[in-house]
Amino acid sequence: MQKILWADDEIELLQAHVLFLQKKGYEVDTVTNGNDAIYRAQNKEYDIVLLDEMMSGKDGLSTLNELKDMYPHLPVIMITKNEEESLMEDAIGKRIDDYLTKPVNPSQILLACKKILDKKSILTEKRSETIARELSQLSMALMNNQDATDWMNLALKMFRMDLELDNEADSNFRQVLYDQRREMNVEFGKYIAQNYGRWVNESEMEKRPVLSVDIVPRYVVPELKQNKPVVFMIIDCLRMDQWFVLEEYFYELFRVERENYYSILPTATPFSRNALFSGLFPREIEKMYPDLWSMNEDDESLNRYEKELLDLQLRRQGLMLENDLKYVKVMNTEDMRNLEKNMNNYLDSKMLAIVVNFVDILAHSRSDLPILKEIAPDESAFRTLTKSWFAHSPILGVLKAIAQSGATLFLTSDHGSVRGLHPTKVIGDREASTNLRYKYGRSLRADSKHAVFLKNPGDWKLPKRGINTTYIFAKEDYYFVYPTNYNKFVHYYKDSFQHGGISMEEMLLPIVRLEGKK
Repeated sequence: MQKILWADDEIELLQAHVLFLQKKGYEVDTVTNGNDAIYRAQNKEYDIVLLDEMMSGKDGLSTLNELKDMYPHLPVIMITKNEEESLMEDAIGKRIDDYLTKPVNPSQILLACKKILDKKSILTEKRSETIARELSQLSMALMNNQDATDWMNLALKMFRMDLELDNEADSNFRQVLYDQRREMNVEFGKYIAQNYGRWVNESEMEKRPVLSVDIVPRYVVPELKQNKPVVFMIIDCLRMDQWFVLEEYFYELFRVERENYYSILPTATPFSRNALFSGLFPREIEKMYPDLWSMNEDDESLNRYEKELLDLQLRRQGLMLENDLKYVKVMNTEDMRNLEKNMNNYLDSKMLAIVVNFVDILAHSRSDLPILKEIAPDESAFRTLTKSWFAHSPILGVLKAIAQSGATLFLTSDHGSVRGLHPTKVIGDREASTNLRYKYGRSLRADSKHAVFLKNPGDWKLPKRGINTTYIFAKEDYYFVYPTNYNKFVHYYKDSFQHGGISMEEMLLPIVRLEGKK
């Protein structure tokens, strides 16, 4: 039985209300002044307090203040005859949970209590019904032919459902959702295998979904051609669901317009981020600018030509920015502090490109540092960790400066990541690449149920990297492990966040247009 403490110096006139609440299953204790209310609260646990604002002796606001000092999570409903706005603001400032104006009827009191006391159980029940219905709808949708827009909408619904469960204690919901998402990724992998080659060879952008190579010409270039200053920020490895938990920080500063796009394959930095900056597919970069394309994916210099590739792309679009194009890469908190400190110098240019590597570093560090895996054991916790970084990072100061500058900010990611939970064996020669979610080389072999094979790299506009080179891409949440020391590497990489393969989490990304509020 839930317990209510009701403090009102005219409580004898409210006995009908008290009896009504008791008949509804609540235990109600009554007092006539603030001191007695505080004494009762100290000696008995209550689920909610009904507090009259105008009581003789210690008034309601003073009583509220003392109760919240002692029990900050104890819900309090303030009841008053006074309708002055200043009083309401004072009460809200002291963290009341609801506010009623006399005269009140029993139903009003009941609804106010129920809204607070039964909110969690009502939400859980309704959420169960909603999830069951939406999961059924998702399953039905998989039986129909989906196009690129349909897949994006289905994935967004799945990501939103996942976020809604972040505060849900029942892990059964999460497991059901995970099973559904894995089933979706099975079909998504088939869809990409059948359609990706057509997309990358389609000369008209309107006849394919937006890809990495389209971001700058579609969004950035039109702003620059209107002589508007632009900031282009890429948060490396930011997933769609991670954007969803960060977006609340942007609404205070910006008008937010989000669209979505598909990363190119492989969904790995050397390919997808270079595609963003160059506006070209990897094979095209290699042909047009061989000096700017490294043949070694493990080379730290692989992405060192991002500014040059962006400048070349803008030149092809008729924009000669020269010194008005600035670029900065942020690898750690110190880099971000330096950026924040020097934002005025950076924002005096027509275009500023910023690459923030923290989320990618966090994802990889989770494999190397057991404490991070303890802190972020699953995707929900990893989102929380990402949000905590963002909330306490100097990046907020950078965003405030951009919002005040009048520049248009385009924020995006180069690729997402997927939690690798299922190993699959791969066989290849010594020259094969080392990435866990994609590989290229000669004589590559893997289970066709777990991977997409590409015999001719040119079909997907990928570099050949030698004679008889083939590519393979892991599907769903599989990761490649060689037979040598198989169990050792399975254990080391299991449950790590990886990228490079084919999954909704890696390929479906936000592109957000942000204009500062004036």
